[in-house]
Amino acid sequence: MAKEFVDIDAISAVRLAMLDERGIRRTLVPTERLADGRVLRGGEPMISFCDNDYLGLSSHPRVIEAAIEATRKYGTGAGAARLVTGDNPLNEKLEARLALMKGLPAARVFGSGYLANAGAIPALAGAGDLIVMDELCHASMHAGARLSGARIQTFDHNNVASALHFLQQRDATSHALLLTETVFSMDGDLAPLEQLAETAGQTGAWMMTDDAHGLGVVNQTNPAPIQMGTLSKAAGAYGGYVAGPKSFVELLASRARTFVYATGLPPGVLAAALAALDIMDTEPGLGATALANARLFGSLIGRSDVASAIVPVRYGEADAAMRASATLAEQGFLVIAIRPPTVPEGTARLRFTFSARHTESDIRRLAALVLKTLADTGAAK
Repeated sequence: MAKEFVDIDAISAVRLAMLDERGIRRTLVPTERLADGRVLRGGEPMISFCDNDYLGLSSHPRVIEAAIEATRKYGTGAGAARLVTGDNPLNEKLEARLALMKGLPAARVFGSGYLANAGAIPALAGAGDLIVMDELCHASMHAGARLSGARIQTFDHNNVASALHFLQQRDATSHALLLTETVFSMDGDLAPLEQLAETAGQTGAWMMTDDAHGLGVVNQTNPAPIQMGTLSKAAGAYGGYVAGPKSFVELLASRARTFVYATGLPPGVLAAALAALDIMDTEPGLGATALANARLFGSLIGRSDVASAIVPVRYGEADAAMRASATLAEQGFLVIAIRPPTVPEGTARLRFTFSARHTESDIRRLAALVLKTLADTGAAK
């Protein structure tokens, strides 16, 4: 007997309605990004405080010119995977630069940070191995861990004793991999990297960190032998990378499926990233300014724990966070509500990110409005 046909569109509409009821449906809003944190949305000028362009380099004239020059010379696209077309010389130059910056022997560039984690983690661990990861690790780390086929244990956030507990459960014949972020993307807090590295060493585990939100802003001692990061945030371009031991980085060209089967980054993007890294070297004060701006905002709303360019303000329920976002938008500030499943139920928030290009007057005006929304909703900071 033939099964009854189920209309995909009708089922999708039902699922969308369920998301609407929970206040967690996502929609795309046309927005034009301009320089210095400014945007146009619906024809209205706004100041973005939800942008990961921490140093404002995506609109820096030197970065733009580098992208244009490389595009004129090499074209707009890579054509295919790097293993197929041959390697554009900008790839090797960028990888050498990243390895030097991270203080590690070698680096490999991927199409995005998500692809870097999804490809590198399964190249490190497999069936029969153990992955122990912070419960708040980025979704791309969770994806890479699941793709590996290894047994996965999540430890309590930033709890070294909890990590040790799970690492001690490793089978003597298997490998163990410890995963954490350097700066956690939704909370902006820092991982205890040196203590975690010591724990990894005690248990014979490898350690890999995700430095997507730390590069160029937060100066931490990072003893992890494998370090992943992105070029789409402080570097203002696009792509991801993995830096580590030379043989492991070479192995990625054969074992990381998200590298082997993915088209290479466009030449203009590679050149933009290189120019951005140059600016980071010559203008180290940009990162310090972004961090100072975040701490100013924190002090104005009664927060003394700001450690990065990310400052979350929790409103609890999704609808409360959405109302606060709308209130800020009415006053010209773009700050998007972060809701489940990105964050746990009951912890919906506005995630404020700060750039070296933000002004003190805008930050002070923003803080006053945030305090008002908190008072109106009765939410805790």
